[in-house]
Amino acid sequence: MKIHEYQAKELFKQYGIKVPASILCEKKEDIEETIKNFMFPCVIKAQVHSGARGKAGGVKIAKNYQDAVKTANEILGMELTSKQAGTKKVNKILIEKAVDIDKELYLSLTFDRANEAIALIISNQGGMDIEETAKTSPDKICTQLIKDNFNPLQTVKKLGYNDEINSQIVSVINSLYRLSKEKDALLVEINPLVITKQNEVIALDAKINFDDNALFRHEDILALKDEKEENPFELQAQKEGLNYIKLNGTIGCMVNGAGLAMATMDVIRLSGKEAANFLDVGGGASSEKIEKAFKLLISDENLEAVFINIFGGILRCDFLAEGVKNAIQNLNIKVPVIVRMEGTNKEIGADILNHSGLKFTVVKDLNEAIEVIKKI
Repeated sequence: MKIHEYQAKELFKQYGIKVPASILCEKKEDIEETIKNFMFPCVIKAQVHSGARGKAGGVKIAKNYQDAVKTANEILGMELTSKQAGTKKVNKILIEKAVDIDKELYLSLTFDRANEAIALIISNQGGMDIEETAKTSPDKICTQLIKDNFNPLQTVKKLGYNDEINSQIVSVINSLYRLSKEKDALLVEINPLVITKQNEVIALDAKINFDDNALFRHEDILALKDEKEENPFELQAQKEGLNYIKLNGTIGCMVNGAGLAMATMDVIRLSGKEAANFLDVGGGASSEKIEKAFKLLISDENLEAVFINIFGGILRCDFLAEGVKNAIQNLNIKVPVIVRMEGTNKEIGADILNHSGLKFTVVKDLNEAIEVIKKI
């Protein structure tokens, strides 16, 4: 789960990390009153779940009151488009005191699954072009696994700052580590973490992604969820108990099992098409759940076909076939439906679909599925 920058900064403050003074605004009619007694210069920042907001015009400096009101009105309500998150409407802005920046750093803690440890990533090349730095100058980015006897000072010293600054950066790292462990965060990122001309280390940005599977332990974090920022397909899927991720392709997938879902997406790509989604209905899906999954799939306007790829174990193929048949009858699905079944009662399942009077294409294997999808 993602949260907004302003929410992440409130958590930072709880853990002793310095952030600029700021105020939140959600309504255009409140802009003038909100800004009236604020400090200038200030920075107006779009609050959306997306990186690269600055490059997309969602972060701007205002020198005085009139400039701030004008800029705030431009950003609040705008459609912000970024490579990372597509187009999102800005429903909230953060008005933040500008600081005198001397140096910009990048700092993050993220979970390294291969090494089963949290990794510290830090660079003195922070800012909007950190992705380019990672590509062209990877030697300027330091990575250290946080394990027993972890000493962040060893890594921080490589950046070349004095002892006073090093001590402040180490304090931030230790605070982020505590936050990550206590709140089950998968990613905590500050870009940029700045050193001011007054020799203060301040977090100018804040990004935190939490482990969805651990949210039951953190009611305070779950309360920060902004449903307006969620993909509507994925939000509906969560409410229906479906594992669904919206993608940019045109072939809808319905699969039981995450590994099979990934393989199915590869099969679709081999056909020259792209998957419209990742959808895992699980091993014990009911007929009602299958119908809900179909309803979710066909609500995608870009859909050209549905590919069902099921391995019948707990979910028998004949049971699946009945659910799929009922779903198509009830929902009046117009797009082609390709079905590949393996496992328990696959012959019975195929017979149910073939004699349903509906337009199914039942394929014997994945090679045949590829050829059918190619023709769509």
